[in-house]
Order: sequence, then structure tokens, then C-alpha cells
Amino acid sequence: MNKVLSIMINSKTKSRVEKTAEWIFKICALFALIAVVMMTGYMIYSGTPALLKVGIKEILFSNVWNPSAANPQYGILNIIFTSIVGSAGAILIGVPIGVLTAVYLSEVASSQMAKIVKPAVELLAGIPSVVYGLIGILLINPVMYKLELFFFKNDPTHQFTGGCNLLSAIIILAIMILPTVINISESAIRSVPKHLKSGSLALGGSQIQTIFKVILPAAKTGILSAIVLGVGRAIGEAMAIVLVSGNSVNLPLPFNSVRFLTTAIVSEMSYATGTHRQVLFTIGLVLFIFIMIINIILTKIIKSGDDQHA
Repeated sequence: MNKVLSIMINSKTKSRVEKTAEWIFKICALFALIAVVMMTGYMIYSGTPALLKVGIKEILFSNVWNPSAANPQYGILNIIFTSIVGSAGAILIGVPIGVLTAVYLSEVASSQMAKIVKPAVELLAGIPSVVYGLIGILLINPVMYKLELFFFKNDPTHQFTGGCNLLSAIIILAIMILPTVINISESAIRSVPKHLKSGSLALGGSQIQTIFKVILPAAKTGILSAIVLGVGRAIGEAMAIVLVSGNSVNLPLPFNSVRFLTTAIVSEMSYATGTHRQVLFTIGLVLFIFIMIINIILTKIIKSGDDQHA
């Protein structure tokens, strides 16, 4: 009888603990939801006044940015194009390198080599963004300046940037997204069931064939998740980019000094007032919507891949 009572008491206690834990989980999830809603509401509240005052066409579809003129102009079209081109370039460079590095660490490298490469990747993740910018100024910009002299030394119309251009920004962004892509892709590759690899090898497939035709397709969802986070890091970076890009509003051509959406806010928020300040909040709203659209698109791609895999 005592044992029965103790079991009943323990079950009631366990039930209370489970209910308490369930409520804690709900509160945490609700807090995350509230945070997203509040940020979205704040960005809409802060970013829409300039759209109504200046006009959507003037801000989003004009390429002239001159807020200090007698007749201020707030066109951010070139800035939007720069963010798109710069982020896409960083993804095109960083994702293949990151995924192949993840393949090397998980499938090819010896344990001793992995012990050397893995800490180096983790060190990249821990370096502050401003240090990446300083490294870009010291190492990448001088190389870009030499290339600029080589290609445009006889072009009197070219405005030399000292190596602070779109290419420098793309290279820095590509390096900065490597840790995210490598770590998440490696985890996805290691989570692929071993029997898939064993079956491919047993059927006569080589190691390279097994990697590219069996393992990587099976790890596609995790790799796409790594790309999503890499895109977010590339689009949202500011400090390193403001140091190496030149921070001038121009068309996103390789050797042009350019300005990204994030650097536009960082560069002028400290002294902007009135309509100028409101337009900077509008740029933040555009950046927010831009990231949300990319995340939604990539999430749908991941879900469609999961459905096909199922």
C-alpha cells in the first residue's frame, strides 16, 4: 500500500514538474515571438515616415544620394544593388570553399590534420569584424590598388579608390562567412547515416563519387541552412565593410568605391537629423525586409527539399 501511495505521489509530482516545464517552454517561445513582432513593428513605425514624406519612388528608385544639398536627394537604388551584388559575390566565393572544407574535415582529412584545421576555423569565427576590416586594409586593399593601376592607369576618367572597392568588400565577406558555412555543413555531413556511404562503396562507387552523389545530396538540408545563415551574416555586416569598401555611393562595379545598406546607416546616423535621419531608418527597414524575403525563399527551398527527400 505504501509503495502504491509513493508511486501516486511521485507521478503527481512529476506531472506538476512537467506542467511547470511546459509553461516555461511556452513563455520562452512567446518571448521570442514577441521580440520578432516588436522589432518588425518598430522598423515599420520608424521607416515609413520618410517613405510618405519623400516618396517611395524618390527613395527606392533613384540612384542619387546627396542629403546635404540645398535640395536633398535620398535615392538608395545604388546602395540596394551594392548589397545584393556584394552578398551574392561573397556567397558564390564562400559557399563552395566552405562546403568543400567541410567535406575535407568530415570525410577526407586524417585525425591529426583535422585537429589543425578545425581550431583554425573556430578561430576565424571568434575574430571581431573590425579586425577583419583592418586585415583588409593592410593586405587586400594594397593588392586591389595594384590591380586598379594595372587596368586603369591609362584611363583619365577612372576615379582611383586606393583599393577600397567592391572586390575588397566581397573578399572580406566571403572570408567572414566561412566559419558559419564550414561548421554547419560539417555537422550536416557527419549526420548522414553511415549505411548510405557503406552502400555506395559496396556497389563500387569511389570515394569522390560517394561524396558528391550520395553524402552531399543527403546533407542538402543542413548545407542550405548554412547558406541561409551565411547570407544573413553577409548582408548584415557593417564594420569590416565600411573599412574596405570606400563607402561612396556608386554603381556596384568591381573597382568602384561602394556603400552597402548597413554601412550607409553606420556612416551617417551619428550626425543625421530630420528627414535625413528618417531616411536612414527607411534603409534599415529595406534591409530588414530584404533579409526576411531571402530567409523565406531559402526556407521554402529547404522544405521542398525535405518533401522530395521524404
